[in-house]
Amino acid sequence: MEENKQNEREEIHSQRVRAGKRTYFFDVKATRSNDYYLTITESKRKFKDDGYVYEKHKIFLYKEDFDKFKDALNETIEHVKTELLPEVDFSQFETSPAPAEGGDSSEGTELKWD
Repeated sequence: MEENKQNEREEIHSQRVRAGKRTYFFDVKATRSNDYYLTITESKRKFKDDGYVYEKHKIFLYKEDFDKFKDALNETIEHVKTELLPEVDFSQFETSPAPAEGGDSSEGTELKWD
């Protein structure tokens, strides 16, 4: 496990999105050659053996795919909003932005993995 931590890349930027029992992390990391990539992690809290465990799923997204991924995600979300759920007022789900650097870290983007 310790060896795996040493192989992890330093986070350049991190954004957290809380969603009920799930939390999504958007982390920018650098390769050894100072190229950047994005990891998207879903962490889901589950009850197991008298306590909670966190099930994690991770996607690695490289710079050459950023625009294709963003476009497909936006088009898919727009399809759901306009074609499948046109009666839903999605503004009811909007939240205020996370605090800026130096703000309340309990609600910000400072959470790091163990």
